[in-house]
Amino acid sequence: MSEHFPVFLVTVPLIAAPIAALVNRPALSWLIAMASAAWTLYASVWLVGQVRTGGVVTYEMGGWAAPYGIEYRIDAANAFVALIIAIIGVAVTLYARQSIAREIERDRIPLFYAAWLLSLSGLLGITVTGDAFNVFVFLEVSSLSAYALIAMGQDRRALMASYRYLIMGSIGATFIVIGIGLMYAMTGTLNMADLAERLPAVMDQRTIPVAFAFLTVGFSLKLALFPLHLWLPNAYTFAPSAVSAFIASTGTKVAVYMMLRFFFTVFGAAFAFDQMQVDMILLPLALVAIFSMSLVAIFQENVKRLLAYSSVAQIGYMILGVSMASVTGLTAAVLHLFNHALMKGVLFMAMGAVMYRIGSVQIEAMRGLGRRMPWTMAAFVGGGLSIIGVPLTVGFISKWYLISGALERGWWPVAMLVLITSLFALIYVWRVVEVAYFEEFPDDEARPVEEAPLGLLVPLWALVVANFYFGIDASFTTDVATRAAETLMGVAP
Repeated sequence: MSEHFPVFLVTVPLIAAPIAALVNRPALSWLIAMASAAWTLYASVWLVGQVRTGGVVTYEMGGWAAPYGIEYRIDAANAFVALIIAIIGVAVTLYARQSIAREIERDRIPLFYAAWLLSLSGLLGITVTGDAFNVFVFLEVSSLSAYALIAMGQDRRALMASYRYLIMGSIGATFIVIGIGLMYAMTGTLNMADLAERLPAVMDQRTIPVAFAFLTVGFSLKLALFPLHLWLPNAYTFAPSAVSAFIASTGTKVAVYMMLRFFFTVFGAAFAFDQMQVDMILLPLALVAIFSMSLVAIFQENVKRLLAYSSVAQIGYMILGVSMASVTGLTAAVLHLFNHALMKGVLFMAMGAVMYRIGSVQIEAMRGLGRRMPWTMAAFVGGGLSIIGVPLTVGFISKWYLISGALERGWWPVAMLVLITSLFALIYVWRVVEVAYFEEFPDDEARPVEEAPLGLLVPLWALVVANFYFGIDASFTTDVATRAAETLMGVAP
């Protein structure tokens, strides 16, 4: 049965989605979602092990050999991304049981878990497929379900946030499918490995640079690269707490992976960075995102919006690593995919716990909360230390590799900017910490505020522990990220 794990990784949550909706019982729907998420984690761990010991894992759908049939192809890069999605999927699904029961009407909960599983399946499908058109298909599956999940937020502004995301996401998807169509017209194949072999023969045709440009814009929209990020702040702010945690930790990471896969595997680094010189576009946009979005985050009063702008800055760090076009830079980018998922998962889940107890995530509403919800706020501090890049956290590991990659290229100003924006992160995290720990809880509060329930704290603290564990012993993550970078760059390990 293990040889079918690549396809089961995607089909199990896909099949479970309509079942979760049809059972029409919130508890049973959650149990189906939890079992499916646990399965994806088991299968992704197995696939990572297989890739590390035996190399690339392939699966031919229906027994049709590539490039005539659809192929799932798992190497070090996408096995690592699938593992990220699965870890966050399990943690946030466990967290969602109590969080969603408070934020969504009971009769809509089964529909929520159906959309949740479709989103999980779509993200995993994008990651493991070796077919370019299937990337677009799974992108639509994950995106359409994400629009529905965001629209279920309590605030009516969630509908507008979802609608804006729908418009921007549809434009991005259109650019992507046009780029894929142009490549198919020139090569007659959709298999990504086959595309990589056939494209060099037609690189001198004007169509290929046009296809590359369309794909670059489409991916940039999907991953919320500055200045194409305008859909993201409201989507993260007004979505249900569990949805914010899940999408912030996985959605943009998969979009970054898509960019990596097409730039380095399909087109090749020589075409993307030497001929098209995409780094001349990505590098300044990444630097502006890192600086400006970190600065904007400082002035936010809503903590979820603060974290949303922080996410745009963190995406800038990933794209900075990509723009270096080196093994060290790519290692930093891939490593930050994993590390940022852990830290943003913690921060958004902590805010979900605060929302569960006080019904607000405004900074002003958190006065004295450090003494009323000590475990929740301590978790927020742990995630905040990681965002800042304090040693012994995963954030430090990411920034160490980014700075190393910048210094390898002789980019001293870039290395300095990474350090300066870490101070910006310190400022916006400190704003929350100061109010929670150094101001008094209002005496006239109508109802007492208690610590969040264990159903929220257990998955939250599991990610906090992971933030510190992989910051202290980063041997596994750095080894897998380095292998992924070498795979993408075509460098023999």
